[in-house]
Amino acid sequence: MAILKFRVYLEEDDSIYRDVAIKHKQTFKELHYAVLSAYDFDSRHQATFFRSNDGWERGREISFEKYDKKYIAPPLLMSETTIASEIKDTNQRFIYIYDFIKNWAFQIALISVSKEENIRLTYPTITRKEGIGPPQYGTKSLLGEKFTDIEEKYDLKEVGEGFGEDGAEEEATEEEAQEDNNNFTDDL
Repeated sequence: MAILKFRVYLEEDDSIYRDVAIKHKQTFKELHYAVLSAYDFDSRHQATFFRSNDGWERGREISFEKYDKKYIAPPLLMSETTIASEIKDTNQRFIYIYDFIKNWAFQIALISVSKEENIRLTYPTITRKEGIGPPQYGTKSLLGEKFTDIEEKYDLKEVGEGFGEDGAEEEATEEEAQEDNNNFTDDL
């Protein structure tokens, strides 16, 4: 069974990308969920793929469902369309649009085809992550709940001026150490 590897770029920044490997008989619906997982997005919004060319022009639409909008031609459905059926050449490209309000746009390029399947992997799978993906809903989700836990644990909200009691305590400790040293030598 052929394994297709796609590079999924964020449209605004080609230094941020994810590589997704998928079986050629799997559907665009499975690719849709793999892309969302690769960028840590939820699956609450509308989505569609477009077959594309080298100039990233939109061609045939492969949609999650038929939406209330005008279509030039009826869209193919992701759940019914296999990846292999839409591969027209070895440099096949797709455009993926997620959340029609925020209009997240991804460019997807076929980068390799392999005849050997890794039996230890469950396809589709993310094989590489490059760059920090954007937060889906704003800056808070960039660091997520992990940062909130750290912030609460170390109380990062209260920031001092950088000087204060810590330095005074160190000076007192040095003075006490000198006094202890003097007392020690007097005893000898």
